[in-house]
Amino acid sequence: MPTLLIADDHPLFRAALKQAARDALGEVELFEGDSLESVLTLLDAQPHVDLVLLDLHMPGNHGLAGLAAVRAQYPGVAVIVVSANDDPRVIRRALDHGAAGYLPKSSGLDELRDAIRTVLACETWLPPALRASVARSQSAPGDADLAARLASLSPQQFRVLSLVADGLLNKQIADRLDIQERTVKAHLTAIFERLGVRNRTQASVVLRELELTDPARRLEV
Repeated sequence: MPTLLIADDHPLFRAALKQAARDALGEVELFEGDSLESVLTLLDAQPHVDLVLLDLHMPGNHGLAGLAAVRAQYPGVAVIVVSANDDPRVIRRALDHGAAGYLPKSSGLDELRDAIRTVLACETWLPPALRASVARSQSAPGDADLAARLASLSPQQFRVLSLVADGLLNKQIADRLDIQERTVKAHLTAIFERLGVRNRTQASVVLRELELTDPARRLEV
């Protein structure tokens, strides 16, 4: 029986994805996460998850950085990116960072079901209307190197890096992760070495290179 993790902070959309998964697969084990932190925690606890449907813009996610973290830390888990952003260049970057599929939130139920079945069959899935434009899109310079550097981080190191990028101090990070401050400092030393940077600012810049604008939030403004 396949195991899926639905990762989105909107309950109604999670419900739609769950129904599509059941329609596509029949018997399926489902888990839900509403933040990147909860997704990483669930993947730690449920190593048998086969597929993650990952929202690029849920809390704690830095655009493509969350995708890079999941693919780096759980390479056996396939990921379908779910986003309101249907820019072919963004889709190309998601594929370069290890996505097995890309599903715009405007997709209908038939496309949802087709995407899930296709990726679980170890194939790549893209919306039919976007395949040609994505094929013409070029990979972003430096994306492969950036993905490799992020892939070198442990799950806890990635969490520390995300909190650094959010502007938290060492003590705040220690409190948030329930670890000692000296442990945070040790993680930072390892992070700087693996990312090839010298300080917190440079480390934050590495992560922010993967940030994306959320079209839904842009429309709200």
